[in-house]
Amino acid sequence: MSRFDVIVIGGGLTGTAIALGCQRHNARVAIVDEGDLAHRASRSNFGLIWLQGKGLASEAYLQINTQAIRSWPDFALRLAEQTGINTGWRQPGGFHFCFGQEEVQQRKALLANPKAWNSPDDVRFVERDELEKIIPEIGPEVSGASYSPLDAEANPLYLLRAAHQAFIGQGGSYYPNAPAHRIEPTSSGFTIHCGPDKYHADKIVIAAGLGGKTLAEQVNIELPISPQRGQILVTERLKPFFPYVSNCVRQTVEGTILLGSTQEQSCLDDHTDTANIRLLLHNGLRVFPGLDDARVVRIWAGLRILTPDGLPVYEQSEVFPGAFVVTCHSGLTLMSFHEEIIGKAIIDGAFPAELKSFRVNRFHV
Repeated sequence: MSRFDVIVIGGGLTGTAIALGCQRHNARVAIVDEGDLAHRASRSNFGLIWLQGKGLASEAYLQINTQAIRSWPDFALRLAEQTGINTGWRQPGGFHFCFGQEEVQQRKALLANPKAWNSPDDVRFVERDELEKIIPEIGPEVSGASYSPLDAEANPLYLLRAAHQAFIGQGGSYYPNAPAHRIEPTSSGFTIHCGPDKYHADKIVIAAGLGGKTLAEQVNIELPISPQRGQILVTERLKPFFPYVSNCVRQTVEGTILLGSTQEQSCLDDHTDTANIRLLLHNGLRVFPGLDDARVVRIWAGLRILTPDGLPVYEQSEVFPGAFVVTCHSGLTLMSFHEEIIGKAIIDGAFPAELKSFRVNRFHV
C-alpha cells in the first residue's frame, strides 16, 4: 500500500491547487481522482477570475476573493514556467452590465457599501456616456456598468491541464480513474479505498466536488451541498472587439464569444435546454447587438457546487483530526488562494482563524 503525507480526494481545480500548495512545503502528496467521468465544474466554468460578483454578501468571503485575485499573477507565472502551457490568464478588467435604471441604482447602492471593498479603486460605476466611449459596440439597452481593474480570465481546461502537469512534474502521484468510496481512519492516519486499491496518508483533504458529501460523512462532517447547472454557448471566431471580461459576455483570445452562464437547480441533470439558451442569446444581443449574425458552434452544460449560502466550506473533522474538507463555488477565482494559503494550512494542521466563518457549523444554527 502506497503511503503519503497528504492525499487529496478530487483532482479538479480546487483539489489540484491544494495539492500543489502542499507540495510547496515538501510534502509527499497524492491525488486520487474519479477521472474524466466526474462532473467537472471546470467544464461549465465561464472562465472568470471575478471580484465583482462574489463575496458581496460576506465581508470575509470578499477578503479571500480579493487576496486570491491579487496573488493570481504570481500563480499564473509559476504554472507557465513549470509547464510551458498558456492557460489564457490575463487581467484586462471587467464590466458588470446593468439594464435599466432600477439595476443601475441597485448596483450603485452595492458599490456605496463602505465594507464591501478593500479600496475605492477596486471597483467604480461607469455611466452610459463614458461606457460608450470605452466600448463603442455596446447596445442601447445597457444603462451603465460597474468596472473593476482586478477582474481577469483564464481557460479552465488549459488551467486544469497545467495544474496536473505541474503537480506530476514536481513528484506528485496522480491516480486517475480511482474514485474513493471509503475512508478508513486508523491509528496512523487514514486509508483511502479506491476500488481494489488502497492508499494511506497522515492527512486527507476531501475536495471531491459533488461527491464530497458522502465522503465527508465518513469523517463525521455534515456537508450541505447541492448541484447547480450552468449552460454556456460559444460562437465562431470573430474579429477582436471586446478586450475586457464581463458578467455575461467574454471574447476569448482565440476570438470566439462565450455567452453565459445560467444558474439552475437541476439535481444531476447536465443537459442543455432551449429556454435557457434562448435567454443567454437574448442577453448577449442586448449587450452587443452586432452579434446577431454570429454562428453558434457549441452549447454545453455542467454542474457546479453550491452550499445553502453560496459560500465556501473550510472544515477539519473534530472526531478525526487530520481529515479536512474544502468545497466552494468559486474554484477558479480561489485557485491561487487554495494553493498558497490552504495548502500551507493542511501542512500546519489547522485552517487560519480568519476562515472560522466558513465552518459547517454555520448551517446548524
